[in-house]
Amino acid sequence: MSERRILDADELRRALTRIAHEIVERNGGTDGLVLVGVRSRGVPLARRLAGLIEQHEGVSLPVGALDITFYRDDLTKIAHAPIVKKTQAMPEIDDQTVVLVDDVLFTGRTVRAALDALTDHGRPQAVRLAVVIDRGHRELPIRPDHVGKNLPTSREEIVHVRVVEEDGADEVVLERP
Repeated sequence: MSERRILDADELRRALTRIAHEIVERNGGTDGLVLVGVRSRGVPLARRLAGLIEQHEGVSLPVGALDITFYRDDLTKIAHAPIVKKTQAMPEIDDQTVVLVDDVLFTGRTVRAALDALTDHGRPQAVRLAVVIDRGHRELPIRPDHVGKNLPTSREEIVHVRVVEEDGADEVVLERP
């Protein structure tokens, strides 16, 4: 396997800053916005976006963490005993605009599972999707609203978004067989 760096720490920071501005602009401000990160890397990314929005807008947005383990349609394929992360208190999402935050958009199945899990927490007014990397190869009709970088890949390649909070470094790498 060989790795090629796609984004370094500064490029990732700039992409997140741009996404934060786009989220506020698309919403017409911060009223009614809630950020929800999809475990695991979507959670620290959502927290960073909330921090960036607070720096620029002076408003602290609620941030939730969504564990989609039991909503996946490939649960039996990924593990016989999946690891379920601790559930954190989810902010109120009824009649709010929820921005789902994830690291990589690939087939769309994770987002579908996240939408199912989100409905167990309430009925948002709207749901938008923010991802660091959109690599294509969709199997479901799902499209991101905010993208850090479009990265055409082959199905055999693997994209890793690494964040300090989980991995000790900030970067995006493409792994090739």
